[in-house]
Amino acid sequence: MSDHTPSRRAALEASVRKYRGFWDTQRALSALRDAGHDPQPKHTRQILRDLASGGLLVKVEDRPVRYRTEPMDPGL
Repeated sequence: MSDHTPSRRAALEASVRKYRGFWDTQRALSALRDAGHDPQPKHTRQILRDLASGGLLVKVEDRPVRYRTEPMDPGL
């Protein structure tokens, strides 16, 4: 990975926290481009997995992979 990955991760994390909702690779790529980065899909998917491992995102769909910012409330 390039030396700029930590700044891409920080930029994507900030976007996820700000906009919340559902996230997939395309939305993440757009958010990173909007933040002035030139992201690669492979690295962007890894950042999404890292954010999920850290608890910020929850995987809700496998194919295509989609994440959500908070877990669904089973009581609803």
